[in-house]
Amino acid sequence: MNISFMLGNLIAQTPVPISSGPLLHIHAVDIVILLIYLLFVLAIGFITGKGHQTSEDFFLSGRSIPAWITGLAFISANLGALEVMGMATSGYQYGMMTANFYWIAAIPAMIFMGVFMMPFYYGSKVRSVPEFLKKRYNEVARFINAIFFAVFTPAVSGISMYAMGLVFSDLLGWNFTASVALSAVVVVVYTAMGGLTASIYNEVLQFFLIVLGTAPIVIIGLIANGGGMNLWNDWHVFTQKLTGMQLSPVPGGHVLSGAHYLTTWTGTGNTSDNTMQITWPGLVLGLGFVLAFSYWCTNFLVVQRTLAAKNMNDAQRTPLIAAIPKMLFPFVVILPGILAIPLIPGLLPGNAHMPGGVAVPAGMKIDNVLPLMMGKYFPAGMLGLGLTALLASFMSGMAGNVTAFNTVFTYDLYAAYIRPNAPDKHYLNVGRIMTVVGVLISVGFAYIAEGQSSIMGYTQTIFGFVNAPLIAVFLLGMFTTFTTPWGGVFGLLFGTGAAVVHWILRTYTIHLGSASLHLTFNTDQAGNFWGAFWAFVYGAAAAIIVSLFTQKKPEKEMVGLVYQLTPKPEGEHLLPWWKKPVVLAVLVFLATLILNILFW
Repeated sequence: MNISFMLGNLIAQTPVPISSGPLLHIHAVDIVILLIYLLFVLAIGFITGKGHQTSEDFFLSGRSIPAWITGLAFISANLGALEVMGMATSGYQYGMMTANFYWIAAIPAMIFMGVFMMPFYYGSKVRSVPEFLKKRYNEVARFINAIFFAVFTPAVSGISMYAMGLVFSDLLGWNFTASVALSAVVVVVYTAMGGLTASIYNEVLQFFLIVLGTAPIVIIGLIANGGGMNLWNDWHVFTQKLTGMQLSPVPGGHVLSGAHYLTTWTGTGNTSDNTMQITWPGLVLGLGFVLAFSYWCTNFLVVQRTLAAKNMNDAQRTPLIAAIPKMLFPFVVILPGILAIPLIPGLLPGNAHMPGGVAVPAGMKIDNVLPLMMGKYFPAGMLGLGLTALLASFMSGMAGNVTAFNTVFTYDLYAAYIRPNAPDKHYLNVGRIMTVVGVLISVGFAYIAEGQSSIMGYTQTIFGFVNAPLIAVFLLGMFTTFTTPWGGVFGLLFGTGAAVVHWILRTYTIHLGSASLHLTFNTDQAGNFWGAFWAFVYGAAAAIIVSLFTQKKPEKEMVGLVYQLTPKPEGEHLLPWWKKPVVLAVLVFLATLILNILFW
């Protein structure tokens, strides 16, 4: 049968009107696909868990995973609700400017991590980011970071739980609490059995499921907008249609031509001329530098995947291999949201009355844009695959954060302060217990996330609190011998304090007699970017000032922890050119530069 004819008939179908009942109608075949996926997930946990004999097996996979697997796990651990649903939401609200999360943020930071930071992480044989802080600074720095991480990691995991509950309750009519509980039980079972190994191999499975389940909506969305079967012509028709629209990314904000939704940099010289309503310094400094480098270089969720590699070369290539599919993901996760602008109006006030779309009931959140697209255009079977992709993204985000949480809690809090020098088997059992605890805490944060206007904005706020000060302290510690142990401690504290104060001032109005203090930003993302930047600045300033008055470590104690005191990896010059991290880094950088130019 002709594929074009099938797609044409599919898209030509009259969409089911959205009513007060379930918004998506699934069939038996869709449920079967979901159940098969859940069985595979549990089977992987059971099989990988049988070989765990030590805590290092459980927390770091015995440092034995090949680079291509850790590379896919590295990117898939980030493919949680934030990336799959959050990026589609951001695409609907901000357009292609959202691609800056990839092309000026993620990819440069991943290159930096592979080339410069992995020799420190892997070479020092640390088991966590807080443990690295202990070696470079002191026990207090380790404790502060471990506490911050242990508190905020379940908060990010709760976002994935909330997103799953949102899809299965609002769109399918299932009970929200029951949906959250189902995901929690599955993650607890396979993560407690198989540890990081189970999480990594499931993340590889989830990577392919996410691509297979979400990529078709791009093709179908193009055809639905363009009205034909020639994708290039459909794209041209769509861009003309979008360019003719007048849209507002935020209620009461500047109204812009739809042409602004197709560019990444145009208009960033003035806040009123781009969809995120931020100038390029805020975009580059807040997102491209602070938020990106702090997440990809210091967040233990992704660092943990690199530590599972079998040797230094594989550890360095892990983020570089992950960068290759990562640079193409805007076309998979952001483009569906942009394509939805003419097809599903009403999720934003500026889009409310566009012709040709499905009416959306009051109260329907913008976070629903991707599942709404799936429900409108996917037939039985394909809808099941799409929902499985969403479920995979939720569980990937949950499991990644939970495995990072149980590792940091066990190594950097329990073993360091509660029961040091216990038998290794004891720490293995504690790790399994903390897997359950981490999931339970995440459930609580799922209900907090339910009250937020956007999961993307909520997550970036959390990253600004924890990761922005951390990257300031990390960079000073790794590239200077000047920074002292107490400089690192006060850098973390003042940086986080600055982030909290910035958030308070842009969320509330503080009255001081006849005066009042309030920071105003046109969009949540603009506030997040600048908040992260100032957290970095205050953290770095505090670290430098305190270092002027306190004693630094002897240089012999900083070997392997500071760049200029660390010997280069041995044997790298003997590798074939295509296996050298620097060569791969240059190729990835050039490809990303081309994408920036094409969508300028």
